[in-house]
Amino acid sequence: MNLVELTERLHAIRDRNDWRQFHSPKNLAMAASVEMAELVEIFQWLTEDQSRQLPADKLAHAGQEIGDIVLYLLLLCGELGLDMNEVVRSKLADSERRFS
Repeated sequence: MNLVELTERLHAIRDRNDWRQFHSPKNLAMAASVEMAELVEIFQWLTEDQSRQLPADKLAHAGQEIGDIVLYLLLLCGELGLDMNEVVRSKLADSERRFS
């Protein structure tokens, strides 16, 4: 599945639940930040080695939080009129120029 298909499914859920009224860029950025904090909490107080070897339940939880973050960022791109593929490609090309 590509990002366009994911975004279409996500927008269908949003629209079915009448959530767009809450999806301002500000709110979506804040929601993504909250989800990132929940991801960080999983790793809080772990050693470097422990953070690389999460037990299955914590790994699944991390995956759920990462999914939440990505979905909020997809919604944010939509609200700002940005193409996620283009944003990521552009940033990657910039990093390749700067750090290669």
